[in-house]
Amino acid sequence: MLELSILGFLCEEPLHGYELKARIQGLSGHIRPVSDGALYPAIARLVKAGLVEQHTEPGSGAAPRRILSLTEAGRADLLARLRHPKEVEITDGQRFFTLLSFLRHLPDPAEQAAVLRRRQVFLDTPASFFYRDGEPVRAEEAPDLFRQGMLRIARATGTEEKRWLAEAIAALEERN
Repeated sequence: MLELSILGFLCEEPLHGYELKARIQGLSGHIRPVSDGALYPAIARLVKAGLVEQHTEPGSGAAPRRILSLTEAGRADLLARLRHPKEVEITDGQRFFTLLSFLRHLPDPAEQAAVLRRRQVFLDTPASFFYRDGEPVRAEEAPDLFRQGMLRIARATGTEEKRWLAEAIAALEERN
């Protein structure tokens, strides 16, 4: 998801590394903090692959800043990642939010809707944090107050997400 975030933010505008890190931190840092030890090697990989380019500009202080920007190959790679997200990017809530953050860059509403439908199918599959005899445990069946809380919160969140997905898919279909 780090590479998707880098490509997505650079698709919006060129950034220097510190600002890019701050934006990524804002998106998911409270759940998955971004260290320099992860960010800068990821940037280096994207530069080496020709997806990101960097140039140096004078800094506001004495030190020059390296500005990162997306190449045409980087834009194509971003669009491919958005069109065909990995399964974990659909099923993991935080990864899905990262995907949603940049889904607007896909120019075709039908392709956007296809990604949302994949999440919709995932959410429509019965699931739980806990299982008994191979069946998902519902909040009303949970053995304690805390598991009941987990399951109730997850159900409420899932219900609202399903509602939003249905609305968003309908809106995207109207554009076609």
